[in-house]
Amino acid sequence: MPPEFFIRRPREARKVVAYLCLGSNLGDRAGTMAKAVGLIARIGLKIIARSSLYETSPWGPVPQGPYLNLVVAVETDLSPRELLNMLLGVEHAFGRDRTREVRFGPRTIDIDILLYGDDIVAEPDLEIPHPRMMERAFALVPLAEIAPDLVVGGVSLVDALGQLDTSGIVKVGRPDEADALGQP
Repeated sequence: MPPEFFIRRPREARKVVAYLCLGSNLGDRAGTMAKAVGLIARIGLKIIARSSLYETSPWGPVPQGPYLNLVVAVETDLSPRELLNMLLGVEHAFGRDRTREVRFGPRTIDIDILLYGDDIVAEPDLEIPHPRMMERAFALVPLAEIAPDLVVGGVSLVDALGQLDTSGIVKVGRPDEADALGQP
């Protein structure tokens, strides 16, 4: 029998609900979003809720076309770092190369981790809750659709949305339109 320190014990996998915001403003935006959601489900994240699809104005200093955005709630036993790495792989599968793009510029797909349970993560390349989510109506509108009672940093989503301009956000798809949203 090997010494005690060589024995691997199964780690207790904690299931966490994470909220992911997806956005696209290049190419077949709706098709890319549907395929990305499908790939997220196929690689092992359990999708437990998804918002409608929303067309939103671009955010940031770079002139570009409008985005489609949606939020999905996923159940996972991955750590925040493992989840980030998986999502970067999904982005890469759709041709995104973060090292070659303009910050806040157009993209085929963008996937941000908005929340990971109640966890707070502060690493150089990973901050959870997403550091600017409470300032971005394009993320809060679909998030509030699927999780209206969420409170982030002591502020309810409803209160945060009340402080933001939501006039440029238009619902373009319903969550029951499974084919349009890539439901597995």
